[in-house]
Amino acid sequence: MKLIINNNESVVKVAEDLDLNPKTLYHWVTMYKKAHKIPTKSINLSSSKESESEELKRLRHENKILKQERDILKKAAAYFAKRNPW
Repeated sequence: MKLIINNNESVVKVAEDLDLNPKTLYHWVTMYKKAHKIPTKSINLSSSKESESEELKRLRHENKILKQERDILKKAAAYFAKRNPW
């Protein structure tokens, strides 16, 4: 907790170091901050290595690939459904 609260470390980085789910660690930090009346906007959930524009670009590219994979799977499913009627 001190790494995140005092040193402004990334929740993602600390979670990886501790082999925890980042959402779980974020929840714990949020609960701690509420209990101790510490402002929560200082929590750094994202990795500091990637800016928002870089993340958006990466996610758009990933989304494009996932859509292509989905379309391929739909076509394959339709092909096999025609070929093997049950």
